Amino acid sequence: MSALLRTAALCSAFVAPAAYAQALSGQVSSAEEAAMEGVVVTAKRDGSTISVSVVSDAKGRYAFPAARLEPGRYVLKARAAGYELDGAKSADVTAGTEAKADLRLRKAKNLASQLTNAEWMSSMPGTDAQKQFLLNCNGCHTIERIMKSSYDADGFMQIFRRMAGYYPGSTPLKPQRLAGKAVRDVERGGNGRKTAEWLATVNLSQQQTWSFPLKTEPRLTGRSTQVIITEYDLPNPLIQPHDVVLDREGMVWYSDFGQMFLGKMDPKTGKVTQYPIPVVKPGWSEGTLDLEFDRDDNPWVGVMYQSAIAKFDRRTEKFQMWSTPKEWDSDAGQLGHIALTGTHADNKVWIKNSDGGHIYRLDLASNKMENLGNFTDPRNGKRIGTYGIHSDAENNAYLLDFAAGNIVKLDAKTRQMTIYLTPTPNSRPRRGRVDHEGRLWFAEYQGNAIGMFDPKAEKITEWKVPTPWSAPYDAVAGKNGEAWTGSMLTDRVSRLDIASGTYTEYMLPRPTNIRRVYLDDSKKPGILWVGSNHGASIVKVEPLD
Repeated sequence: MSALLRTAALCSAFVAPAAYAQALSGQVSSAEEAAMEGVVVTAKRDGSTISVSVVSDAKGRYAFPAARLEPGRYVLKARAAGYELDGAKSADVTAGTEAKADLRLRKAKNLASQLTNAEWMSSMPGTDAQKQFLLNCNGCHTIERIMKSSYDADGFMQIFRRMAGYYPGSTPLKPQRLAGKAVRDVERGGNGRKTAEWLATVNLSQQQTWSFPLKTEPRLTGRSTQVIITEYDLPNPLIQPHDVVLDREGMVWYSDFGQMFLGKMDPKTGKVTQYPIPVVKPGWSEGTLDLEFDRDDNPWVGVMYQSAIAKFDRRTEKFQMWSTPKEWDSDAGQLGHIALTGTHADNKVWIKNSDGGHIYRLDLASNKMENLGNFTDPRNGKRIGTYGIHSDAENNAYLLDFAAGNIVKLDAKTRQMTIYLTPTPNSRPRRGRVDHEGRLWFAEYQGNAIGMFDPKAEKITEWKVPTPWSAPYDAVAGKNGEAWTGSMLTDRVSRLDIASGTYTEYMLPRPTNIRRVYLDDSKKPGILWVGSNHGASIVKVEPLD
């Protein structure tokens, strides 16, 4: 394709939204900036559980395609760091007519309440090493809760000890204590006392307001405005959609991080069905993590502190459970991650037990587990801290070492391991996925990057995410030349063009604690699905170019 044709194609992609019939459009402006680009505008029809969002362009114009808004009365909201809507705004949408609603924004009266976790991290004084401790603290609550607290150093030490006794799927709405003698390492090898002393200098223990300026990230512009975002509210605020995955029929499934349910949602209607998972370890914390589909399109989940995994038979709508053998189990037994991609090769499922880092294999012919034990880094003797286990077509397993910067390949036949180091030391790789070419894609939580291991070249490549403190949680690549990641800190999702190495980021309409990222690559561009783990909603991100 010539340069002229490429330019024409790109321009046509950017103006494509205007070619559709519009249901609702308007201008976004403020006294400070006049026309405002990069403002996320959300419309939600009265009585609906579905919200639709678009982003204003370089002229401050936003527009909703007619196919996306049914007739009705819509409440409008806007998201732009440092600004808020100047009064309530709504619009009436009728069939065949384009409704108009201009939005006027004013400076926010309470900037602190708008900051993302990443913006708090950028605003507070301290070294990167000090701030990295807080990457352990945003799984259950926001950084804002820490910054608005008045604990001194001794108070923070008590908090650390208390937090060590809570299930990682706890939230302020539903805290869950761990059972027995189980505790978690919330310090992750750091110096808790020094961290406590530092936190007491940046919160409100010594002052009524912060002594440092609050920083916000610039609004996203250009290609980042070419997107439609759909949010589906789930029926209960306690639902934590940790992993969100589509089946072959296009139905949306999710694992609940804090409750014993497997959820299914119809994306056309937003209707949700929840299937109760049997409690096999009464008294222990409840919740699920990893959600995978087998070749028969049946969902499997890791049932965490129930020390079990579960398969849901879609025909009978019943669960089959496999529990850790009693002689191996412990108070802290935690089966969160499973690998099914290569199961067809030898009829075995890989499982990770977070307590002690033990790796199991379930033989589906005998229904028995074997314990391969844990693995250590031969360079220093430290245990491989697996957070994400995946298999290739031959059912070799990959372990992602969240405690360091190792990608570990386990040979399914010999059980021998080979270690590959990420280019960024101690990048803390996690989650990820093996793509259609057999390459392993993963997030580098502390490396602020997407990583890819090519087993043919035995080489790891990294792509740093543009926004500081994105701390990617997961990464996935599709067949259309793109890879995606999400964040628990930025309320943004990031789309990587693999060939050029360039990113496009998209701002989400509201705070969104993202874990798993799932890419529907049946079309180009692909469509991203994520769960808002603290927001009881499912989010669909559709690029328009």
